[in-house]
Amino acid sequence: MSTSPATWPNPLLWNNVLYIVSTPIGNLKDITLRALEVLKSVDLIAAEDTRHTGVLCKEYGITARLTSYFDHNESGKARELVNLLKEGRNIALVSDAGTPGINDPGYRLVSLAKAEGVAMAVIPGACAAIAALSLSALPTDRFAFYGFLPVKPGARRKKILQAAEAGGTAIFYESPHRLLKTLKDIAEVMPEQIITVARELTKKFEERLDGPAGTLLDHFTRHKPLGEFVILFHCATAN
Repeated sequence: MSTSPATWPNPLLWNNVLYIVSTPIGNLKDITLRALEVLKSVDLIAAEDTRHTGVLCKEYGITARLTSYFDHNESGKARELVNLLKEGRNIALVSDAGTPGINDPGYRLVSLAKAEGVAMAVIPGACAAIAALSLSALPTDRFAFYGFLPVKPGARRKKILQAAEAGGTAIFYESPHRLLKTLKDIAEVMPEQIITVARELTKKFEERLDGPAGTLLDHFTRHKPLGEFVILFHCATAN
């Protein structure tokens, strides 16, 4: 029985390659030269929102055909895309913003491509969670990304406490219409905890605020939450 690690084919030697391409999280200039090269050369771009990705394509003269791949069609669409890859097509997978597979359905396509033996290559770039972590000044030697918090208050508070008990720096995404509820929950379960809230990263109104959740709750009660948010806090690891 072989104990050799799994190896990937060299994507430069194959025609049927799935490129996992990171795109800007705000400022369109945050695209990499390699990402532009790949997006201009593939046969098809699988995008979470073709209208959103279309703005990027128009900005940089990318003419590859766009097809939608999102939460509600990912099962059947993943199979369709893998079949095209096995027929010899090159496909780029992109999300609305940032790195595919990070809190979006991209990982399902990547998982199926791996199972089917399709060659893959990653084109790294922007990621809101990592950008916020870099900006936060919180410890980075141990951190965990928890995605979006649950909608129900009880489950949300439970997840917040679990992250605190796990120790290290916790990173969450939050939408503007749920931000106040989340800050209220953090203030109730960890009233003394200093948190960081980052919003509109790399955009014109990029902002970072630090303080107890109650203080930030007061701020965003007076200033309507706008944009996409990342919430971070650090808790010492339990012995």
